[in-house]
Amino acid sequence: MDKTFNEVLTAIMSHRSIRKFKNEKLTPSQIETIVRAAQMASTSRFMQAYSIIGLTDPPLKWELSEITKTPYIEENGHLFIFCADLKRLTVMGTEQEKQDMRMMLESSVFYQIAVTDTALAAQNAVLAAQSLGLGAVILGSVSKDIRRLDEMLALPEYVAPLFGIAVGVPDQQPPEIKPRLPLEAVYFENSYPSESDLRERIEAYDHDMRHYYQTRSENNRDAGWSRSHIDLLKLRLPLSSMTEYLHGKGLNVT
Repeated sequence: MDKTFNEVLTAIMSHRSIRKFKNEKLTPSQIETIVRAAQMASTSRFMQAYSIIGLTDPPLKWELSEITKTPYIEENGHLFIFCADLKRLTVMGTEQEKQDMRMMLESSVFYQIAVTDTALAAQNAVLAAQSLGLGAVILGSVSKDIRRLDEMLALPEYVAPLFGIAVGVPDQQPPEIKPRLPLEAVYFENSYPSESDLRERIEAYDHDMRHYYQTRSENNRDAGWSRSHIDLLKLRLPLSSMTEYLHGKGLNVT
Protein backbone atom coordinates (compact mmCIF):
# COMPACT_ATOMS: atom_id res chain seq x y z
CA MET A 1 0.00 0.00 0.00
CA ASP A 2 1.10 3.56 -0.70
CA LYS A 3 2.97 4.86 2.35
CA THR A 4 0.93 8.05 2.23
CA PHE A 5 -2.17 6.06 3.21
CA ASN A 6 -3.35 5.80 6.80
CA GLU A 7 -6.45 4.50 8.54
CA VAL A 8 -8.51 7.59 7.71
CA LEU A 9 -7.61 7.54 4.03
CA THR A 10 -8.18 3.80 3.85
CA ALA A 11 -11.69 4.28 5.25
CA ILE A 12 -12.41 7.11 2.79
CA MET A 13 -11.10 5.24 -0.24
CA SER A 14 -12.95 2.03 0.62
CA HIS A 15 -16.35 3.68 1.07
CA ARG A 16 -19.37 2.08 -0.54
CA SER A 17 -23.09 2.40 0.18
CA ILE A 18 -24.75 -0.42 2.15
CA ARG A 19 -28.49 -0.94 1.63
CA LYS A 20 -29.27 -4.15 3.51
CA PHE A 21 -28.92 -4.33 7.27
CA LYS A 22 -29.33 -6.93 10.01
CA ASN A 23 -32.18 -6.51 12.48
CA GLU A 24 -29.91 -4.99 15.12
CA LYS A 25 -30.53 -1.55 16.56
CA LEU A 26 -27.62 0.80 17.09
CA THR A 27 -26.64 1.25 20.71
CA PRO A 28 -27.01 4.68 22.36
CA SER A 29 -23.21 4.86 22.42
CA GLN A 30 -22.97 4.26 18.67
CA ILE A 31 -25.63 6.88 17.96
CA GLU A 32 -23.89 9.42 20.17
CA THR A 33 -20.51 8.72 18.58
CA ILE A 34 -21.90 9.21 15.06
CA VAL A 35 -23.64 12.47 15.99
CA ARG A 36 -20.60 13.83 17.83
CA ALA A 37 -18.43 12.99 14.82
CA ALA A 38 -20.91 14.84 12.59
CA GLN A 39 -20.62 17.86 14.86
CA MET A 40 -16.87 18.04 14.36
CA ALA A 41 -17.27 18.91 10.66
CA SER A 42 -16.27 22.35 9.47
CA THR A 43 -19.05 24.93 9.69
CA SER A 44 -19.41 28.41 8.21
CA ARG A 45 -18.82 31.11 10.86
CA PHE A 46 -19.45 28.40 13.46
CA MET A 47 -23.18 28.59 12.76
CA GLN A 48 -23.59 24.77 12.89
CA ALA A 49 -26.67 25.35 10.74
CA TYR A 50 -28.10 21.82 10.79
CA SER A 51 -30.06 19.47 13.01
CA ILE A 52 -30.12 15.68 13.04
CA ILE A 53 -33.33 13.86 13.90
CA GLY A 54 -33.37 10.15 14.67
CA LEU A 55 -36.56 8.68 13.23
CA THR A 56 -37.30 5.70 15.46
CA ASP A 57 -41.11 5.49 15.57
CA PRO A 58 -42.00 2.26 13.68
CA PRO A 59 -45.25 3.55 12.10
CA LEU A 60 -43.51 6.69 10.84
CA LYS A 61 -40.60 4.69 9.44
CA TRP A 62 -43.05 2.33 7.73
CA GLU A 63 -44.98 5.25 6.23
CA LEU A 64 -41.81 6.91 4.95
CA SER A 65 -40.67 3.60 3.48
CA GLU A 66 -44.01 3.25 1.68
CA ILE A 67 -43.85 6.83 0.35
CA THR A 68 -40.34 6.36 -1.02
CA LYS A 69 -40.65 2.68 -2.01
CA THR A 70 -37.33 2.20 -0.21
CA PRO A 71 -37.32 -0.76 2.21
CA TYR A 72 -34.08 0.13 3.96
CA ILE A 73 -35.68 3.32 5.28
CA GLU A 74 -37.64 1.00 7.57
CA GLU A 75 -35.15 -1.86 7.87
CA ASN A 76 -31.97 -0.51 9.44
CA GLY A 77 -30.18 -0.05 12.74
CA HIS A 78 -31.00 3.67 12.92
CA LEU A 79 -32.36 6.31 10.57
CA PHE A 80 -30.96 9.83 10.80
CA ILE A 81 -32.71 12.72 9.05
CA PHE A 82 -30.36 15.64 8.34
CA CYS A 83 -32.02 19.05 8.22
CA ALA A 84 -30.80 22.49 7.23
CA ASP A 85 -31.51 24.56 10.34
CA LEU A 86 -31.41 28.35 10.62
CA LYS A 87 -34.10 28.44 13.33
CA ARG A 88 -31.65 27.83 16.17
CA LEU A 89 -29.82 31.06 15.32
CA THR A 90 -32.95 33.06 16.20
CA VAL A 91 -34.23 31.57 19.45
CA MET A 92 -32.27 33.82 21.83
CA GLY A 93 -33.29 37.01 20.03
CA THR A 94 -36.02 39.40 21.05
CA GLU A 95 -39.12 39.65 18.86
CA GLN A 96 -37.73 42.82 17.30
CA GLU A 97 -34.35 41.17 16.69
CA LYS A 98 -36.07 38.21 15.02
CA GLN A 99 -37.76 40.64 12.64
CA ASP A 100 -34.45 42.40 12.00
CA MET A 101 -32.80 39.04 11.19
CA ARG A 102 -35.33 37.99 8.55
CA MET A 103 -33.69 39.67 5.56
CA MET A 104 -30.42 37.83 6.14
CA LEU A 105 -31.98 34.52 7.13
CA GLU A 106 -34.26 34.50 4.11
CA SER A 107 -31.47 35.15 1.62
CA SER A 108 -30.17 32.44 -0.68
CA VAL A 109 -26.72 32.94 0.89
CA PHE A 110 -27.86 31.63 4.25
CA TYR A 111 -29.74 28.71 2.72
CA GLN A 112 -26.53 27.76 0.93
CA ILE A 113 -24.62 27.99 4.21
CA ALA A 114 -27.11 25.69 5.91
CA VAL A 115 -27.01 23.14 3.08
CA THR A 116 -23.20 23.13 3.07
CA ASP A 117 -22.99 22.74 6.85
CA THR A 118 -25.47 19.87 6.74
CA ALA A 119 -23.64 18.05 3.95
CA LEU A 120 -20.27 18.33 5.70
CA ALA A 121 -21.74 16.98 8.94
CA ALA A 122 -23.37 14.10 7.06
CA GLN A 123 -20.11 13.00 5.47
CA ASN A 124 -18.48 12.91 8.90
CA ALA A 125 -21.38 10.80 10.16
CA VAL A 126 -21.01 8.27 7.35
CA LEU A 127 -17.27 7.92 7.93
CA ALA A 128 -17.83 7.56 11.67
CA ALA A 129 -20.36 4.79 11.09
CA GLN A 130 -17.97 3.03 8.74
CA SER A 131 -15.16 3.29 11.30
CA LEU A 132 -17.42 1.51 13.83
CA GLY A 133 -17.82 -1.44 11.46
CA LEU A 134 -21.29 -0.33 10.38
CA GLY A 135 -22.71 0.32 6.93
CA ALA A 136 -24.52 3.44 5.78
CA VAL A 137 -26.33 4.92 2.81
CA ILE A 138 -27.37 8.52 2.17
CA LEU A 139 -31.04 8.79 1.17
CA GLY A 140 -32.26 11.71 -0.90
CA SER A 141 -35.51 9.81 -1.37
CA VAL A 142 -36.81 10.83 2.08
CA SER A 143 -37.82 14.15 0.50
CA LYS A 144 -40.10 12.53 -2.06
CA ASP A 145 -43.09 13.89 -0.10
CA ILE A 146 -41.26 16.64 1.72
CA ARG A 147 -44.38 18.25 3.16
CA ARG A 148 -45.42 15.00 4.83
CA LEU A 149 -41.89 14.51 6.18
CA ASP A 150 -42.01 18.07 7.49
CA GLU A 151 -45.23 17.20 9.35
CA MET A 152 -43.76 13.95 10.71
CA LEU A 153 -40.82 15.80 12.21
CA ALA A 154 -42.82 18.87 13.34
CA LEU A 155 -40.29 21.19 11.70
CA PRO A 156 -40.59 24.93 12.39
CA GLU A 157 -39.81 27.89 10.15
CA TYR A 158 -36.24 27.98 8.79
CA VAL A 159 -35.80 24.19 9.13
CA ALA A 160 -36.05 21.82 6.15
CA PRO A 161 -35.10 18.14 5.73
CA LEU A 162 -32.42 17.54 3.12
CA PHE A 163 -31.71 13.79 3.22
CA GLY A 164 -31.55 10.76 5.46
CA ILE A 165 -28.78 8.37 6.43
CA ALA A 166 -29.67 4.75 7.16
CA VAL A 167 -27.04 3.05 9.32
CA GLY A 168 -26.75 -0.50 10.58
CA VAL A 169 -24.88 -3.77 10.72
CA PRO A 170 -24.37 -4.84 7.09
CA ASP A 171 -26.32 -7.89 5.93
CA GLN A 172 -24.81 -8.12 2.44
CA GLN A 173 -21.50 -8.67 0.78
CA PRO A 174 -19.68 -5.37 0.29
CA PRO A 175 -20.50 -4.16 -3.23
CA GLU A 176 -17.76 -3.27 -5.67
CA ILE A 177 -16.54 0.30 -5.37
CA LYS A 178 -17.79 2.41 -8.25
CA PRO A 179 -15.02 4.07 -10.24
CA ARG A 180 -15.04 7.81 -9.67
CA LEU A 181 -14.40 10.41 -12.33
CA PRO A 182 -10.74 10.56 -13.35
CA LEU A 183 -8.73 13.15 -11.46
CA GLU A 184 -8.22 15.06 -14.73
CA ALA A 185 -12.01 15.56 -15.03
CA VAL A 186 -12.36 16.97 -11.52
CA TYR A 187 -9.15 18.78 -10.59
CA PHE A 188 -7.90 21.65 -12.77
CA GLU A 189 -5.13 24.17 -12.19
CA ASN A 190 -5.75 27.88 -12.66
CA SER A 191 -8.64 27.59 -15.11
CA TYR A 192 -11.47 25.35 -16.27
CA PRO A 193 -10.61 23.16 -19.28
CA SER A 194 -12.06 23.64 -22.74
CA GLU A 195 -15.19 21.69 -23.56
CA SER A 196 -13.30 19.50 -26.06
CA ASP A 197 -10.71 18.57 -23.43
CA LEU A 198 -13.40 17.84 -20.87
CA ARG A 199 -15.37 15.78 -23.37
CA GLU A 200 -12.31 13.63 -24.07
CA ARG A 201 -11.86 12.93 -20.37
CA ILE A 202 -15.55 12.08 -19.89
CA GLU A 203 -15.56 9.73 -22.88
CA ALA A 204 -12.80 7.70 -21.24
CA TYR A 205 -14.76 7.63 -17.98
CA ASP A 206 -17.92 6.50 -19.75
CA HIS A 207 -15.98 3.53 -21.09
CA ASP A 208 -14.79 2.63 -17.58
CA MET A 209 -18.28 2.94 -16.11
CA ARG A 210 -19.83 0.84 -18.86
CA HIS A 211 -17.31 -1.90 -18.09
CA TYR A 212 -18.06 -1.60 -14.35
CA TYR A 213 -21.82 -1.91 -14.83
CA GLN A 214 -21.47 -4.88 -17.20
CA THR A 215 -19.10 -6.85 -14.96
CA ARG A 216 -20.23 -6.11 -11.38
CA SER A 217 -21.63 -8.96 -9.32
CA GLU A 218 -25.29 -7.88 -9.46
CA ASN A 219 -27.69 -5.48 -11.22
CA ASN A 220 -25.69 -5.56 -14.44
CA ARG A 221 -26.58 -3.12 -17.19
CA ASP A 222 -25.16 -1.46 -20.26
CA ALA A 223 -24.78 2.17 -19.28
CA GLY A 224 -22.23 4.90 -19.14
CA TRP A 225 -22.04 7.87 -16.79
CA SER A 226 -22.85 10.85 -18.98
CA ARG A 227 -25.85 9.37 -20.82
CA SER A 228 -27.72 8.50 -17.63
CA HIS A 229 -27.42 12.08 -16.41
CA ILE A 230 -28.29 13.59 -19.78
CA ASP A 231 -31.45 11.48 -19.82
CA LEU A 232 -32.27 12.55 -16.25
CA LEU A 233 -31.82 16.25 -16.97
CA LYS A 234 -33.99 16.03 -20.10
CA LEU A 235 -36.97 15.00 -17.96
CA ARG A 236 -39.63 17.54 -17.09
CA LEU A 237 -40.01 16.74 -13.41
CA PRO A 238 -42.37 18.85 -11.23
CA LEU A 239 -39.59 20.56 -9.31
CA SER A 240 -41.42 23.80 -8.56
CA SER A 241 -43.21 22.22 -5.60
CA MET A 242 -39.90 21.89 -3.77
CA THR A 243 -39.12 25.56 -4.39
CA GLU A 244 -42.58 26.51 -3.11
CA TYR A 245 -42.09 24.38 0.00
CA LEU A 246 -38.73 25.99 0.81
CA HIS A 247 -40.12 29.47 0.29
CA GLY A 248 -42.88 28.55 2.73
CA LYS A 249 -40.23 27.68 5.30
CA GLY A 250 -38.62 31.10 4.94
CA LEU A 251 -35.72 29.66 2.95
CA ASN A 252 -34.75 31.44 -0.26
CA VAL A 253 -33.96 29.14 -3.18
CA THR A 254 -34.93 29.41 -6.85
